[in-house]
Amino acid sequence: MRLNKYIASAGVCSRRKADELIENGNVKVNGATVKAMGWQVEEGDLVEVNGRMLEAADKKVYVVVNKPLGYITSMQDDKGRQTVAELVADIPQRLFPVGRLDYNTTGLLVMTNDGELTYTLTHPRHEVYKTYVARVAGVLSDARLAKLRKGVDIGGFVTSPAKVSLVKQMPRHAIVEISIREGKNRQVRKMFAAVGNKVQALHRTAIGQLRLGRLKEGHYRKLTREEIAYLKEL
Repeated sequence: MRLNKYIASAGVCSRRKADELIENGNVKVNGATVKAMGWQVEEGDLVEVNGRMLEAADKKVYVVVNKPLGYITSMQDDKGRQTVAELVADIPQRLFPVGRLDYNTTGLLVMTNDGELTYTLTHPRHEVYKTYVARVAGVLSDARLAKLRKGVDIGGFVTSPAKVSLVKQMPRHAIVEISIREGKNRQVRKMFAAVGNKVQALHRTAIGQLRLGRLKEGHYRKLTREEIAYLKEL
C-alpha cells in the first residue's frame, strides 16, 4: 500500500495532506524518515507520523454509533454541520458510515473500514431489515397500519411489505415500530406521509438482529465477535 494511502486509511488526514507530511519529513517508516511519495508500506512495517505510531491501516474495525439529532452521515461537510466522523475521531482507522441516516433521524449507525461488509449491508438483494421507532402525528388507524404492512406508493416506488406494530396511541400522536427492507431516501417518513401521518421523530433501533440497546446518544461501542460474524453471514 502506498504510504500516503496508509496514512489516510489510518485516519490521520487526507492523502493530499499525507503527501505534505511526507515531503516535510514528518513521516518515518521503521524508524527512518521517508520522503519518497511512492513508498510502499509492507506488512509488518512500523509507520510514525509526527512521532505517533500508527496502528495497521488495514486492521478492520467495526462500531455501532448512536447518532444524535443534527448530525449528518458523512465524513465532512462544506456547510460546517456536525458529522458522524466527529463521533469516532479517537479511533485511529478511518471509518465510514454503512448506509445513511438523515439529519433529523437518530439511532443505530454502523461504521467500519470493511468495504465488503458495507456492500453486504447496503446492497438491495440482501434485504436486511432495518427497525425504527417513530412518533407520528395524529391517529394511526388499523386501516393505515394495514396499508403500511402491505406496501405503499411513495412517489413512483411501491414499498415492500413492512413489519409494523402500534406501540401506543395517544390523543395527538402515536408511537409505532416499523421494520423495512429497502433503503430509499427518507423512506419511512414518506411511507407515513403516504397514509396521512407526519413523522415527528424517528429513531433506528436495529439492523437485522444487531440492536442499539442502551448505548448513550453520541457514543459508540465496538461490535462483538458474534455480532461481526452475524453481519458477515448476511
